[in-house]
Amino acid sequence: MIIGVSAKVMAAEYAALVMDARNGNILHSSNADTRLHPASLTKMMTLYIAFEAVENGEIGLDTLVTISKNAAAEPPSKLGLKPGQKIKLRYLIRAAAVKSANDAATAIGEAIEGSEAAFARRMNRTAKDLGMSRTTFKNAHGLTATGHLSTARDMSVLGRHVFYDYPGYYNIFSRTTADAGVRTVTHTNSRFLNSYAGADGIKTGYTSAAGFNLVASAERGRERIITTVFGGRSTASRNARVTELMDLGFKRAPSNVAVVKPKRPPYRGKTAGGAEMVASAQGDIPGLSSKTIRVTVNITKSPIPKPRPMRELAPEEETLLVAMSDDILNAVTQAQETEQVLALAEAATTQAAEVLEEVTAQVAPAGIADIAPTPRPASLQLVAITPTVAQLPARAIAAEAAPEIVTRLSTSGSRHWGVNIGTYGSEYEARKVLLKTALTELDMLDGALRKVVKSNRGYQANFLGLTEDLAGMTCRRLAARGVDCNPIGPT
Repeated sequence: MIIGVSAKVMAAEYAALVMDARNGNILHSSNADTRLHPASLTKMMTLYIAFEAVENGEIGLDTLVTISKNAAAEPPSKLGLKPGQKIKLRYLIRAAAVKSANDAATAIGEAIEGSEAAFARRMNRTAKDLGMSRTTFKNAHGLTATGHLSTARDMSVLGRHVFYDYPGYYNIFSRTTADAGVRTVTHTNSRFLNSYAGADGIKTGYTSAAGFNLVASAERGRERIITTVFGGRSTASRNARVTELMDLGFKRAPSNVAVVKPKRPPYRGKTAGGAEMVASAQGDIPGLSSKTIRVTVNITKSPIPKPRPMRELAPEEETLLVAMSDDILNAVTQAQETEQVLALAEAATTQAAEVLEEVTAQVAPAGIADIAPTPRPASLQLVAITPTVAQLPARAIAAEAAPEIVTRLSTSGSRHWGVNIGTYGSEYEARKVLLKTALTELDMLDGALRKVVKSNRGYQANFLGLTEDLAGMTCRRLAARGVDCNPIGPT
C-alpha cells in the first residue's frame, strides 16, 4: 500500500529503494531507475566533495569563504548570506547539511572549484566514479534545472558512500540543530529523526517538480538500512512511507552479514600548486595497499614523502615504548582472573611481543641486534608479565619501579583534532595498529593520545589531541604509505 500516492502518480513520479547498507544488497525497489528531480538530495554530493576536499588539503574547515552575489541570490531555503560576507567553511557545511541552505551549498561549490559550473562538472565526474550511471548534476543545491536528474538507486548509492567513506563527518546529518555561524539552524528532517528509532540521517529534498524526497538511514543492532523515496505528496505521507519501507528493510535484512564497504572513488582534486590530479582510493587494510598519483602537468616534486632514515631510538622514544607497553601489561593483569582468559592473554601477549620486535627491528639501524645493549641504571628493572609468558623486548618494558612518565600532550587549546586509521574486528588488533603506527610516525604522533573506540562496526583506532594542521599532515603522510586515514574534527 502506497500511503497518499495514487497508482497513476506512482507510475509517473514515485520511486523508492531499500538497501542493506552493510553490503549494498537491494531489499525492495519501485521505479528505482527512473530519472527524476532529486531536489536537495543533490546536497549529499556537494557535501561529499566538501569532505573529500577537506581531507585532501584543498580547503580547510576554518577557511574563510567570501560569499558571491550568485550565492547570496539563491532562493530559499537559505542561510541569508550577503554578498562580500566572509564565513568559515564549517558553518556552510552545517547550513547545507542541516538546514539545506541553497546559498550555503552554492558558496561551498564556488569555494572549492571557483564557480558553480566548474563544481557541477566535478560533481558529475564523482558521480560517474561512484557508479551513479543515471545521474546528471547542473548545480550544487538541487533547485530544478533542465537535465538535473537522478534516481532512487543512484541516491542510495551516494548515501552509502557518504556513510562509509567519511564516517568522521557523518554525524552532522543526525544533528537536529547546529550552529551555522550567523545563527542556529534546525534540521529539515527533525520529524523523522525524532520519531524513528535508530534514524541518523541523511537528507531531505523538496521542489514543486520533485515532490517530497528523502534518503534516510537507520541502524538497529547489527543492521543498517538506507531507504530512498522520490515524489512524496507531503512531509507526513513521505515520512510514513519511509517508515513503512524501513520496517520492511529491517524485517528482510539478515542479522549476521559481513560488512563489505564500497570502494572509495579516485580523488579528483588539486595539488597544493593547483595542478589537477587523480589519486587511487586507499585500501581497507593498512600497509597492504598503495596510493598512486597521476598529474596532468609536469611537477618538480613528488607528493609522496621520501622514506624516513632508519635510526636508533632516542631516550625519550624508549620512554614512549615503555608507556605503550602499559596497555598490554594492564590487559594481562586483568586477564589473570580465570585460567581460560589467562591462556588467551598469553597468546595475545606473545603476538604483541612479535609485533614490537618487528617494529623495533624496522626502526633500529641494520645490525643493531648484534650489538650488546647499553647497561641500564640499577633503578630500572625488566618487567616480566608471568613466568609462563614470553617477555616483551627489553627496550619496550624497561621502567622504574614507580615511574611517573608524561607521554602525551594535553588536548586543551587548539588540540581538538584527531585521526582515524581504520576500524578493526577486535580491540587487540586496533591497539596493535595504533602502536605500530605511533612507532613509525614518532615525529607526527609523539604526544598524541591513542584511543580505541568501540562502535557497532567494530573497534575504531584513533589518535587524538592533535591540531587541525597536524591531523591533516598526518593523514597525508599515512595516505602516502597506503594507510587508510581520516581526520576527526569538530564540525
